Amino acid sequence: VQLVESGGGLVQAGGSLRLSCAASGRPLSSDFVGWFRQAPGKEREFVGFIQWSTGTPYYADSVKGRFTIVKDFLKNTVFLQMSSLKPEDTADYYCAASTRTSDLTQTTAYDSWGQGTQVTVSA
Repeated sequence: VQLVESGGGLVQAGGSLRLSCAASGRPLSSDFVGWFRQAPGKEREFVGFIQWSTGTPYYADSVKGRFTIVKDFLKNTVFLQMSSLKPEDTADYYCAASTRTSDLTQTTAYDSWGQGTQVTVSA
């Protein structure tokens, strides 16, 4: 599956942004779609994932209550809705797909990755 992220940009602290992860090549079915982020000089960090078949999301503690992951079945797309953004949310955001069912907070569980989209939150 090929993944393409979009929707990144510059936003003020406290603002909102919605990222998209469009999948192509095959329909998402038993996949988990994860979101990760990587700030300059830091390791790639787990943000959350969604189980495509059920729509059930799971979030990192750092974003719980502020970020929401939803799917659009017809568009074969996953969205990351980010609100109450903080300067520390500044990073490149990546979506990834996995057909595994464990270790989904780890980058190694994912087989396909998008190219990333940059999010900058100003103070």
